[in-house]
This record gives sequence, structure tokens and C-alpha cells, in this order.
Amino acid sequence: MAKQKKLDNLGVSAFCESMGMMVQAGIQTDEAISLLEQGTADKEKGVLGNGISVMKEKVEEGSSLADSMLASEIFPDYALKMVAAGETSGRQEDILFRLSRYYKDQKTISEKIRSAVTYPAAMIILIIAVLAVMLAMVLPAFTDVYDSLTGSLSASTYSYIKWAYGFCWFALILMILIALCLFGGLYMWNHGKKAAVEGVLRRIPLCAEILDNMGMFRFTSALSTFLASGEMQDIAVLDSIPMTDCGPVEEKLQKVVARMEEGHSIAQAAYDEELFEPVYGRMLLAGERSGSMESVLERLTELLEENCTAKVESLVGIVDPLLSGILMFTVGLSLLSVMLPLIGMMNSVG
Repeated sequence: MAKQKKLDNLGVSAFCESMGMMVQAGIQTDEAISLLEQGTADKEKGVLGNGISVMKEKVEEGSSLADSMLASEIFPDYALKMVAAGETSGRQEDILFRLSRYYKDQKTISEKIRSAVTYPAAMIILIIAVLAVMLAMVLPAFTDVYDSLTGSLSASTYSYIKWAYGFCWFALILMILIALCLFGGLYMWNHGKKAAVEGVLRRIPLCAEILDNMGMFRFTSALSTFLASGEMQDIAVLDSIPMTDCGPVEEKLQKVVARMEEGHSIAQAAYDEELFEPVYGRMLLAGERSGSMESVLERLTELLEENCTAKVESLVGIVDPLLSGILMFTVGLSLLSVMLPLIGMMNSVG
């Protein structure tokens, strides 16, 4: 039996927001599911439509929203766990809206990273195409012109042409290797080799910072939602750790858990282990002492998202001009090398 395809982040966000609004309006779970099914009745059923049909059957049999979502097999484990916690704590409406924001933020960051990768990939392909044209058409055309003018290339002219060919071939091979690494990395990332790719990326300081920021963003967002559902602090931290999807961040969090087991609060443990930057750590301490931990965590999540976005844009701001410079430098230098003999000929004629 084929494994059921999961909803993407945007689909989960839309579902949770729709359910949250209906719960807020006082609509019962079975009626809300029926209304959602009607919205997909006249359309070709996709992942969500098929999942809602299963959910409707389950809620009509008396299952809870969380159990019906589990039976549909289209929702991620985190969403299932949070909806179940919301039903148990009586905060289902709040949890659904929080989940909607969480998955919407995940979608936003994913799109920013995808766009950050797409443009450099397109630039590399463009550079490869330009260099291929230079080698296949432009440089041979200059060689033919010189042959027709002089009968054969002189030693000095030949050295210029040879240098231009060599430089273009070197640049082309280099760009092809970079392209293979990039697309190979993307393939590995999407096919279960994410840890290996991250290991390479972590050798680049800015990439390592982006990965850590993303892990912290996912952690604080999950922790905020778990605490809102009524979970105890230590359990909420343990449940939030797998959401980071980032080894170094998980290692730091395990140290925080160890400090909490010694009797420290989450804010104090996080501050002592330098889990956050000092200013964020003090924010968390102040929030804990004032009884506004949830609101501080929400603010921290927003700040971490903004910081992650800024670092991604900073990386793009470095890579894009660099690739454009490589393209202009390579083409300009190659053209200059084949134009020099022509300039020399014109000076001798003059």
C-alpha cells in the first residue's frame, strides 16, 4: 500500500486557520469538518480533500479532532500532538491559530531560502551558457578572422588566443563543478542526506549561523505553542527539541535540559548555557519573572525569524554580486585577450 502523501506547510496552516475560525464561532467539530468537505466537494480531491473525507467518517463515529487527523495520515506529528494537547487543556481554538501561524512562518522561511538558492543557480547556468558560447562561437570566429587577415596566426597572436581559450575552459570547468555540487547537494537534501549537506554548509560561517537561527526559530515557536497548551516546562522543552531539526542546537538544548533537572527554570538554564544571545536571554528571564513567558517567547520567535531572514538576504547579497562579477570578469578578460592582436594590427597599419 502506497504511503499517504502529507500536507505541505501552507496546507496545514490553511486547515488549522479554518478550523480555528469555526471553533471560535462555536461550530462543533463534526459540523466544521462537514463544512470543509463541502468546500472540496465540487473540486478534484487532492491530499486535503481525501484527508477530510476520512476525518468526517471518524468524527461521525465519535472520534476527536486529533484522532480523526491522525487517521487521515496527512498531518505532521507536531500538529497532531498539539491539537491533542489543545483538546485536553481546553485551549483548542488558541492552539489551532498558533499552529496556523507556525506553519505559515515555516512556509515563509522555506520560500526565502528557496529563492536564495534559485537565483545563484540560475546565474551559474547563465555563466556556463555564456562560456560555452564563447568557446564554441566567439573565440573560433576571432581565430578565423586573424587567419584570413594574416594567413596564419603569429606566435604572439597565437599566445593571446591560446590564453583566452585556456581561461574560458578553466572557468567553464569550475562553474560546471560548482553547479554539480549545488544540484547534488539539493538532491541529497531532498533524499535523506540532509545531515551530510549541513556538515558541509557548516564550514561556511554565515551558512552555519543561518542553520542555527532556523533551528532556534523552530524551537521557540514549538515551545511557545506547547506552553500555551498547558504542558509543564520540562516536558514542553523535551517535546520541542525534535522540532529544531538541527544537531548543534539540539546539543545545546540537551545541556539546558540537564540544568533544568538540577532545579533551574527554563529561562535561567537557557541564560546560563547561552542558548540565546545575551539580549534575548535577558528578555526570557524578565518574561519568566513577570509571568509573561508565552508572550516573550512569541516575540523571541518573531525576532529569530527576522534575524534568519536578514542573514539569508545577507548571504544572497554576497553571492549574487560575486557571480555577476565572475561573469563580467571572465567574458571581459577573454574578449580583451582576443582583441589585443587586432589592436596591434591596427596600430601597425596606422
